[in-house]
Amino acid sequence: MHLSRAARTTALLFILLPALAACSAGGLGASRGPFAPGLADAEPVDGLLVGHRLMEAGEYELALDAFTRAAAREGLTVDTLSALGTANLGLGRMGQSESLLRRAIKTDEAGPEVWNNLGVVLMERGKLPEAAKMFERAYALDNGQSDSIRDNLRLALAKSEISSYDEVQEQDYKLVRRGSNTYLIRTIQ
Repeated sequence: MHLSRAARTTALLFILLPALAACSAGGLGASRGPFAPGLADAEPVDGLLVGHRLMEAGEYELALDAFTRAAAREGLTVDTLSALGTANLGLGRMGQSESLLRRAIKTDEAGPEVWNNLGVVLMERGKLPEAAKMFERAYALDNGQSDSIRDNLRLALAKSEISSYDEVQEQDYKLVRRGSNTYLIRTIQ
């Protein structure tokens, strides 16, 4: 088979171009791995920030993954423990959430949100007196500024009063929430 002069020149270029590219200033050895240029040197994205945005979007499983990466990078700080506990709360994993939030409040840096979230978990698990104590602590740390913490405290106190009353004397009543701050006690029929 006989190739034309143009075909031979084209074939020669395809053979020589990679070798010539290796001789350039960057060269083949300048590559830092499988990453695109510029991405390997970029600062990693804050996993806590990404996780909190995912939590706001209701993507608790993805948020948990982001918080786990943040914990691997930053360690188990009060922020990462709290974030992991809150994501587990969103997923309905009360046992895991309680464990992580309890570890977070053992530090002096735990803010009112951490105490509040632990109170929510304890309320969900039926530990009403302890939940009320967590909400009281959160309310005190927050200087009474958060309406949601105050509402959680009121609800926990109301539920614990009703449950202690039920233990003393059996009643056929239930607590019904009407609106944001109104509670009614109704008979069960």
